[in-house]
Amino acid sequence: MKSDSLLKVLYVVLVFLVGFIIGQVWNGYANGGITGFAIDAPSDFIDNKDIIIYPDEVVIKITGAKLSNYDSTGSMLPTLGNGMNGITVTPESEDDIEVGDIVSFRKGNDLIVHRVIEKGVDEQGIYFITKGDSFPTADGKIRFSEIERVLVGLVY
Repeated sequence: MKSDSLLKVLYVVLVFLVGFIIGQVWNGYANGGITGFAIDAPSDFIDNKDIIIYPDEVVIKITGAKLSNYDSTGSMLPTLGNGMNGITVTPESEDDIEVGDIVSFRKGNDLIVHRVIEKGVDEQGIYFITKGDSFPTADGKIRFSEIERVLVGLVY
């Protein structure tokens, strides 16, 4: 009799634990995407007064803006996909880049477009750590001098 009761208690505990673990995994995916990490939103580069909407056109006042077109490697899906149009600017200082911003930089001959997930200071000064939104690992430290452009707008 005692062993039947003990088995029932263990069964209930096991069911609870399995449910708890599934809930934790689900919560990680629901709140942080495929990698399980929350994604910070980009900083606000464009003031509302600099966006003018007319019946037949939209004017966005951005000094030094450049139109960029992205070929996706998949690392920034779903934010950036093939043929996506972006508006970028050249940052003037480290203060122009915040956690959550999407930046472009070069690694060898490759142009990398990833999100800033950390901004810090070490013995060499300010550094940024970037990562693709759907990529599980970070790129490592990059310096301001390596960053070419900051994405300030997307046109879907």
